[in-house]
Amino acid sequence: MIKSMTGFASGKGAFGPHSWTWELRSVNGKGLDLRLRLPDWLTGLEAALRGDLSKQVNRGNITLSLRMGREESAADVRLNTPAMEAALDALAQTEALAGARGVLLAPSKASDLLALKGMLEAGADADDPAQLVEHLKSEFGGLLASFIEMRGSEGEALSGILAGQLDQVAKLTDQAADLAERRREEMAQNMRENLTRVLDNTQGADPDRVAQELALIAVKADITEEIDRLKAHVTAARSLLTQDGPVGRKLDFLMQEFNREANTLCSKSQNAELTAVGLELKAVIDQMREQVQNVE
Repeated sequence: MIKSMTGFASGKGAFGPHSWTWELRSVNGKGLDLRLRLPDWLTGLEAALRGDLSKQVNRGNITLSLRMGREESAADVRLNTPAMEAALDALAQTEALAGARGVLLAPSKASDLLALKGMLEAGADADDPAQLVEHLKSEFGGLLASFIEMRGSEGEALSGILAGQLDQVAKLTDQAADLAERRREEMAQNMRENLTRVLDNTQGADPDRVAQELALIAVKADITEEIDRLKAHVTAARSLLTQDGPVGRKLDFLMQEFNREANTLCSKSQNAELTAVGLELKAVIDQMREQVQNVE
């Protein structure tokens, strides 16, 4: 079953004092474009996640974002001893100067000193992200599975739409074949008249050129090849819709072939009803091309 290049998944997690939010989304693209927005300090995480994505996704513009947060606690901080010693020295000097001038100062409290900038800093344990990275790698598997599942669901819906459009193309192709059969005698008469005009003006003409003109008249009056190719393209497209793996490029190529045959049919029609069928074919094929742009 085909997959869509459109998908989205999000999630939240926590490990120790860390919490985070994932967001994984994709839109259509000609190839695979991975854009990962991860914190730089999570060493080794980007390479691992990029590898996981490359194994599961073949086409699309993929954006993965990871926003990290941290809840600080007493266990996560330590005293900056040099800073505290400097502050105490400054405090003692201040009190000595005040006492020499007879100025009475209020007693200092430890909480006042700890509130000074730089007195408390993150503990050494908080600087080692190895366990956190391993946890994130493990959790990403679930997020990626949800993302792939959504792309599959979108692909299933796309498959239904494309199958319906292929049925329309097949029906219109049959209508064109019926119209061509019903106007066969009319076309034969037109060909006889065209041949007469050519033959009446062949005096002194190059025989090879006359043969070319006759061949052109015959080709312009016959849409059998276009009908056969349209039917073959419908069969090929239906087969692709049942296949696993990336088939978007093949479908896109088929849409070009569909459009080429519909254009040729219109140019050869020489009949209002057949032209109308050809134009309707072109409209349905154009709608199909828009849908195919989202197929992986």
